[in-house]
Amino acid sequence: MISTDTATPRRQPNIREPSESAIAMLDEQGTVVGWTRAAERLVGYSAGDVVGRSASAVLRHSEEAPTTAEFVDQCRAQRGWSGTTTVRHRDGHGLDVSLRVSMLWGHGETVRWLVSVTDIGEASGEPTNGLVRESLLARVPMGIVVRDPQLRCTWVNDTMESHDGISRDRRLGWRISDVRPGAAAETIESAMREVMRGGPVKVHDHRTWLPSSPHREHTYAASIFCLQDADGQVLGVCVISVDLTESRRARDRLAILSEGSTRLGTSLDVMRTSQELADLAVPLLADYVAVDLEQSVPFGEGPPVHIGSTGQRLPVFLRAGLASIHHGVPESPWAHGEVVPWPPASPFTDVMRTGMPHLEPVLDTAPGTWIDQDPVRARTIHENGIHSLMLIPIRTRRVLLGMVLFIRTSDPGPFQEVDVLLAEELVSRAALALDNARQYAREHTAALALQRNLLPHRLKGGAAVETASRYLPADMDHGVGGDWFDVIPLSGARVALVVGDVVGHGINAAATMGRLRTAVRTLADMELRPEELLTHLDDTVQRLAEEEADAPEQCSPAVGATCLYAVYDPVTRRCAMARAGHPPPAIVDPQGRVAFPDLPTGTPLGMGLGVPFEAAELELPEGSVLGLYTDGLIETRDHDIDVGMRRLGSALAQPGRPLEELCSRAMETFPGQAPSDDATLLLVRTRTLSPTQVASWTLPSDQTAARSARHMAARQLTEWGLAGVADTTKLIVSELVTNAVRHGSGQITLRLIRHQVLTCEVFDSSACVPRPRSACTHDENGRGLFLVAQLSRRWGFRTVPGGKVVWAEVDLAPASERAGTLGVPPMSEERSVLVSATAAAPADSGVAAGGGLLPW
Repeated sequence: MISTDTATPRRQPNIREPSESAIAMLDEQGTVVGWTRAAERLVGYSAGDVVGRSASAVLRHSEEAPTTAEFVDQCRAQRGWSGTTTVRHRDGHGLDVSLRVSMLWGHGETVRWLVSVTDIGEASGEPTNGLVRESLLARVPMGIVVRDPQLRCTWVNDTMESHDGISRDRRLGWRISDVRPGAAAETIESAMREVMRGGPVKVHDHRTWLPSSPHREHTYAASIFCLQDADGQVLGVCVISVDLTESRRARDRLAILSEGSTRLGTSLDVMRTSQELADLAVPLLADYVAVDLEQSVPFGEGPPVHIGSTGQRLPVFLRAGLASIHHGVPESPWAHGEVVPWPPASPFTDVMRTGMPHLEPVLDTAPGTWIDQDPVRARTIHENGIHSLMLIPIRTRRVLLGMVLFIRTSDPGPFQEVDVLLAEELVSRAALALDNARQYAREHTAALALQRNLLPHRLKGGAAVETASRYLPADMDHGVGGDWFDVIPLSGARVALVVGDVVGHGINAAATMGRLRTAVRTLADMELRPEELLTHLDDTVQRLAEEEADAPEQCSPAVGATCLYAVYDPVTRRCAMARAGHPPPAIVDPQGRVAFPDLPTGTPLGMGLGVPFEAAELELPEGSVLGLYTDGLIETRDHDIDVGMRRLGSALAQPGRPLEELCSRAMETFPGQAPSDDATLLLVRTRTLSPTQVASWTLPSDQTAARSARHMAARQLTEWGLAGVADTTKLIVSELVTNAVRHGSGQITLRLIRHQVLTCEVFDSSACVPRPRSACTHDENGRGLFLVAQLSRRWGFRTVPGGKVVWAEVDLAPASERAGTLGVPPMSEERSVLVSATAAAPADSGVAAGGGLLPW
C-alpha cells in the first residue's frame, strides 16, 4: 500500500529553490536516535547535543504546541505528518521550516520516525538535489530506506515498495545487491560507502519499469544521508527516493502558483477572479475547470455559509468561472451566472460538511453511485469521456465561499494526491482574493443600500418649485460617496432646498451623509433661518468628529462637509440662502441670463472656527431656474472651478427647456472625462402663487378679533369654493387669534394661503413660544392647541422679525370626502361634535369654541 501525507501546510514555501534538508531519526517515543550534519548546520545542535534526548528540545518552539507524546500519537494515527512549523535554533531564534515526519517499519512491526526539515527562508541552486527537496516541500510520496554500516536494510516505509517493487519482508535485513544484484546495485552501494566515510550527500538517478505500469518508464532520484549517533559515529545511511517523473510534472504544474500570485486578485470583481482561476488551471492541471460561488459572495448580500452547516436546504451556488481545452466548454451544462444544482448524496455535500477536498482518481459511474442519481451530469460524463475528478472547497476562516471542480477528459492520467495538493494551494490563493472581493462587495452593497435609502426617491416641490436632480458617483460601477440633496416642504407653501458634500467616499461617507441629511430635515422642521440652521448643523458635525476621535481603536476618517441651504417663498418670490464652504448656486432668469450670486462663503462644517454664518436674500422672477450642485460637477483634475462654473452656466442658459433635459446637459459639463469626485445637481424652477390665492387681514388686539377672523375666513373660503372646510378652519383661526390676543400685543395679522393645502397663519408680536398643555377635566382653559392639532394636518410656528407666526394646515377636501374617495377613516365622533358645535355657535361670539380664551 502506498502511504501519502495529506495534511495541508499553513504556508507554501519557495518550491523553485528549496534549501538543503536536514534529516533526523526518532524512536517510537520521539527520542532522537540518529542525526545528520545537515541537521547540525540547520539548527546548530551537534549529534552529541540531541541524540538520546526528546525531539521537543528542538522541534517544539511554542507553548501552544502539543507535547512530544501527543505529537507521536498524532503521527501514529495519521501514519505521519507534514506541514510548516517553527523550530528552535541553538542560539535561541526561531526558524520557519517545512517539516515532514514519515513512519518507518522494522523487524517485528517495530516503528521509527524519520524527520526531514527544510528551511523555507533560504534557497539552494543545486538542480538535481533540489528536485528531491522540492518533493519534501510539496509532499510528493517519498520512498525511505535506512541501512546499517554494512548496508543492510533496518528500516523502510510503505512507499518504497511502489518505487522498486520490493516488499518490506524481502528488503529488511538485506543489502540491495542481495535482493537485486547487478551493476546498478553496486553503484548505489558504492555511493553509500562514500557518504559514510564523510563525503557529501549523494544523489543517484536511475530508471526502471514497475510491474504496476510496465509501459511507462519511471526516473528516480535517491538522496543519501549519513546518520550519526551521540558520539558522532556512523549509524548508517538514510536513502530517500523520489519519483522524478511525477516530481518534474508536479514542478511544472506548481509553476502556475507563481503566476497565480500575480494574476489572481488583480480585481475586486469576484466573477472575474473566478474566471482567472479557471483559466489558470487549464490545461496545466485539468482539461476542464468550473468555479461555483455561494450566491451571497457575488452580490455581497446574505449570511455566509459555514463549513459543517448542512441543514435541510443546501446553499445555492452560481457558476462563476469556466475553462476547457475544448471549444465552447461542452463539459458544462450550466453557463456563467446560472444556478448549479447538486444532488443531496454527492461529493458536494461531503466537501461542504468537512471542508476537505474530494478526489475520485477513477470516476465510478456504476449504478447506485451518486452519478446515477444525477442524469444531467451522467450524460455529460458519458458524452465527454470524463474519467477523473477533484472537488476543492474555496474556504477562508471556516467560511465556504464556493467549490472548484477539476476534470480530466483527454489527459489519460488520473488525478493523484499530488494534484490535490497543487489544486488546494492554487485555490487557497484564489480564496484570499475572493474573500477580499467578497468583503468589498458586502461593504459596497451596504453603502449603496444606505445611500439609496437615504437620498430622496421623489422630490416634492409643492406649489413653490418644479424639481429635477442627478447624482453621478466618481466610479460609475462601484462608487459611493457623501453627496446629498433634498427638497423639504415648509409651512406657508415655502420650500427648503439643500445640497451637501461629505468628505470622502464609501460607506463611512454615506453613513455620515445620512446623519447630516436627517439633521437638516429635523432643523428645517424647526423653521430656522438658513444661517441658524447651518450653525446648528456645524455643531452636529463637530460632535460627530469628537465621537470619532474618542474611538482610537478604530480607523476614524476625517469628518467634514460643505452645505448650501436655501428657503424659497412663492408668495413673496424671496429666496434666503446661506452656505458653509459650498459653491454658490447658479441662477438663470427667464431670459436665460446666468448669475452666480456673491453669497457669504462661510466656513465648511466641522471646522470649529466659531465664525458666524450669514444669509443673503434675493427676489427671483417667476420661472427662474436655480442650480444647486457639488464641486464634483465643476471641478476636474485638468480644469479649475471657474472653467467648470462657466460650462455649467452655459448648459443651464436655456430656461425654457424641461428640467430633466437641463440636468442631462449639465451632467455632461466635461464630456469624455471621468469625474474626479461625486457630482450632484439639483435643479428647481420657481413658481409664484397668484394674489388671488393669498388673503390677509390686520386685526385689532381685542375681544372682537376672534369674531372678525372667523367671519373673514368664512367669507374668503366661500369665494375660493372651500365652504366644505369652513367649519374646521373657523375653529382653528378662532383658537390661534384668541391666543394671539391674550399673549401678544399690538396688531395681529391673519393670512390664508390656498395652494396644495389651506394654510392658516396668525402673526403676533410676542416672543412666547406656543406649547400644548394637558388640561384636566375641570379646567376651563388649556385645550386650544390640542384642538388645533386634532383638526389640522399639522401645525407649528416660526420666528420672524418682530414676533412669530403660528400656522396650521387644513386639507382642501373635507374629511368626509377624503374618507369616501381615498378610503381613509372618517372624522372621529369627538371631532365631528366639536366642529358641529362650532358651526352652531353665534357668528358674533367673541370667544373661542374651545371654551374661552385658551392659553398656549
